[in-house]
Amino acid sequence: MELFKKSEVTILKESSYNRVYLEKLEGLLIKANGDVKDKIQKECAIAKAGIIGEDNILFELKNSNIDMVVLHDIYIETVDGRSAQIDFVVVTSKITFIIECKNLYGNIEIDSKGNFIRVMEYGGKKHKEGIYSPITQNERHMTILKECNAENKSVLQAALIRKYFNDFNKSLVVLANPKTILNDRYAKKEIKEQILRADQLIKVMKEMISKSKEIASSRKDMLKTAENILRLNKDMSNDYITKYEELVSNMQNTVTTQENEMQEAKAKLETMVCKRCGAPLVLRTAKKGDKAGNQFYGCSNYPKCRFIKNIE
Repeated sequence: MELFKKSEVTILKESSYNRVYLEKLEGLLIKANGDVKDKIQKECAIAKAGIIGEDNILFELKNSNIDMVVLHDIYIETVDGRSAQIDFVVVTSKITFIIECKNLYGNIEIDSKGNFIRVMEYGGKKHKEGIYSPITQNERHMTILKECNAENKSVLQAALIRKYFNDFNKSLVVLANPKTILNDRYAKKEIKEQILRADQLIKVMKEMISKSKEIASSRKDMLKTAENILRLNKDMSNDYITKYEELVSNMQNTVTTQENEMQEAKAKLETMVCKRCGAPLVLRTAKKGDKAGNQFYGCSNYPKCRFIKNIE
C-alpha cells in the first residue's frame, strides 16, 4: 500500500466515492432527456459541490503540520445493517477526529434548540429552510463506528470500547464553502464546539489536541488505529446510482414502447387501404344476411369497388 506523506501527514486512503459516483452520473446523463436529465444534472451539481468541499478539507489537512493519519471516504456497516459514510477519519496522537464535510450554498443559522436553518437570498428576498442537523448526522456516524469497533470482540473488550470511545473520538462538522456565513450566536456551547468553517479546522484541531489529557500515541500506534478502521471499510453501496440507472432504463423502455406503438400504428394505417384500388377503407356494419350486425372494413369507393377486409 502506497502512502502519501507530506510533513507529518500520512494519507492512508485518499480515494473518494463522490468522484466515481459523478463519473457514473455523467455517463447516464448522455442517455437521458426530459425530467430524468434535469434530475441527473441536479445530482451532478450536488456531487461536484461535495468533491470541491472535500478537496478543500483535504488541502487543509495535508498542510496542517500536525502528526496525523487520514482516511478519506470510509463506508462501514454494522452486523445489524446500519451504515455510515464518513467523509474523513483523522487519527492524531491523542484524538481521532470524525469529520463531516458540508459544502452548502447559502448561510447557516443555528438556533437555541439546535435547529439548523439555511438562509438563501434570491429575487431580492431572503428565504429560510430547515435542514437535517449535520451534528446529529455525524453523531450517528460515530455511534456506528463505535459499534463496528466493538463487534467480534470479547464481552469485556466490547464494553471497554463502548465506555471510552467518546474520550478518544471527537466529532467535527466543517462548512467547506468559503462563502458560507455561520451564525451560531444562539447555539449551545456543545454545538458551537463541533461546527466550524474549513479555514478554522486546523486551529481547532490543534487546540483540542493541546487541551487533551490523554497520553500521546506513538506514530506506530496511530497507523495501527487507522489501519484497523480501514479494515472496516466496505465498497460503497450502489443504491445511490441504482436509482438513476433505473430512471434512465425506465425512460428508455418508455421510448422504445412508444416507438413500437408508432410503428404498429403506421403499419396498421398502411394496411387500411383497398388492395384493389388503393382507396381508404372505412369501418362498416353488415345490415343483411348471416353476418348482419358484424363490423368489417369496406372500400370507400363502394359500389364501384366492393373490396372488404374482415376484422381479425
